[in-house]
Amino acid sequence: MLALNSTNPQIATPEKLAQRLGVQFAQPQLLEMALRHRSAGHVNNERLEFLGDSILNMVIAERLYHLHASAPEGELSRWRASLVREESLAVIARELSLGSYLVLGSGELKSGGFRRDSILADALEATIGAVYLDQGFAVAKTMLERLFEPMLTHLPDAASLKDPKTRLQEFLQSAKRELPTYEVSDTRGQAHKQVFEVTCHLADSAQTALGRGSSRRKAEQAAAERMYALLTHPKNE
Repeated sequence: MLALNSTNPQIATPEKLAQRLGVQFAQPQLLEMALRHRSAGHVNNERLEFLGDSILNMVIAERLYHLHASAPEGELSRWRASLVREESLAVIARELSLGSYLVLGSGELKSGGFRRDSILADALEATIGAVYLDQGFAVAKTMLERLFEPMLTHLPDAASLKDPKTRLQEFLQSAKRELPTYEVSDTRGQAHKQVFEVTCHLADSAQTALGRGSSRRKAEQAAAERMYALLTHPKNE
């Protein structure tokens, strides 16, 4: 078994997490591995995270397929994306107090990594992978359906889940206008904490909108959201 060498003052034993998950591990070292962030060393949860991500998408897709028999593919895809995104996974991870079980390197610990959405979401996916390898697909599926049941039964309207770039594109297409283009106008900060600035341009107008984000994709979405607001509520801008 892996030694849980961590200076995390909140560290809790993996056995308690297994109890909360309702899983009795035959190979407890798999759960220990799932809780080791890459900052803790070369023995970490990245491979289990890769596996868990695929299982999660499959289970959620199948559940949505059966729960919403008449929903088209586009709606099912948007619902799935909303359920498996980082923010949603972090919510469930916090309900499990997952941050209390994480093994982190000293840098991530000092910066509060056990509270960060991305680290919590990755650890949850890794935990799913560990359950699958130890107990099989049926047990992993049952666990996920239980964990996600509240979200699955209170889904938002699918149309409201369209990302800003899609909403802007559909708005312009409905008005028979050309699609926008996006240009990175600035990048600042250190490599691991970069901030991107992206400008959204309209081909048939001098109007532009600026967006910022921790990745180019997020900055583009922010710029699109700003442009959509400018076009649909010009008096409020």
